[in-house]
Amino acid sequence: MEILWVLMALVMLGFVLLPFLRRRRGTIEQVPPGHPDAADPATYGFVREEELDIRMPGPDQDLLDVLDVVQRTQDHRAAQQLLAGTEARGELRWQRVQAFAGAASLELRQRPGGAAEAPGGQWLRVWRMEAPKDAGGAAVHAEFLVQQAWRTATPGTDEFRIIMEEARTACGEAALLAPGDPVPYIVELSVARGLAYSQKEFEQLWLKILDRDPDHLGAHLAALHYWCAKWHGSRELAYAFAEAAAARAPRGSLLAALPLFAVFEHLPEVNLVSGFYRSEVVTKAIHGALHAVHAARPDDPMLAHVRHMLVFFLVRAERWAEAMHQLVHIDGHVGALPWTLSADPAGEFAVYRALAVAGFEANGGSPASLPH
Repeated sequence: MEILWVLMALVMLGFVLLPFLRRRRGTIEQVPPGHPDAADPATYGFVREEELDIRMPGPDQDLLDVLDVVQRTQDHRAAQQLLAGTEARGELRWQRVQAFAGAASLELRQRPGGAAEAPGGQWLRVWRMEAPKDAGGAAVHAEFLVQQAWRTATPGTDEFRIIMEEARTACGEAALLAPGDPVPYIVELSVARGLAYSQKEFEQLWLKILDRDPDHLGAHLAALHYWCAKWHGSRELAYAFAEAAAARAPRGSLLAALPLFAVFEHLPEVNLVSGFYRSEVVTKAIHGALHAVHAARPDDPMLAHVRHMLVFFLVRAERWAEAMHQLVHIDGHVGALPWTLSADPAGEFAVYRALAVAGFEANGGSPASLPH
């Protein structure tokens, strides 16, 4: 009888694995680097994996220069000046606030401090003490607390709640210092998710953002998390939120790409359905994102975010040439979803890039046929 059960289990396992085995035979065989048949991303001018910048989704040389000065000298003034000169409305200020907060948080994790040395990120503490009325410093401090909560504590614990409550207070202080700036309220969206605001409380917060910058994609991405099934909403609510934003997006806005992010947030843990990434829902979301990218300003700070997400879906859908066209624009920077969810963002990105190159070449593509 035991042998019969084993045989039945093997048969069932075969039914589960057969689609994967068939699928694998239909894809490009992976060969090790250095093999004569291996596709080489370097032939397309792509940077080496170890040189990929995991800090940002795309280039912002002013920010990189200032981060270098601040971290080398531990003097906050260059950061203060950069934020003071960055327009309150728009995506760039939000990205720079996130970057400064992330740098301080990472420094603190690397150098928690002790009797012999000051803790990492000391420049942010000095910034808040020396310029308590500076709106930029207040926003960075609020975002720093949010990132600390998610990185160092477990949601639902007292420690997590205490840090998030402190972050909520910091958001309120930052908002008072810059009444027209949406950033403090965008920071609070993460607090709302962590502290489980009611839908009524969340919608009141969301209205404050819409009053200040209704087309802010970064804010919509932060709000989308709240409406997802794994937090305080459902797949239906998240899709409805994303599709409504895309429908009212003005021409040139990247909000039309929001449904693709909603699809990503609700990907099945195990996908046994053949052609899932070519399904109607996914294809429609990809086309919306491609349209948004085509219509967007070349200097839109959120353009790289959308391109990174497109690479993920286009590779999964085996749309190799389209994936390569996106890679040409973003290669070198990997500080964006979906790569940042991995413990090794550069390695994860490099795998998808190699697949895109191999698939492109297997279908007749070459460096000469890929416009830059």
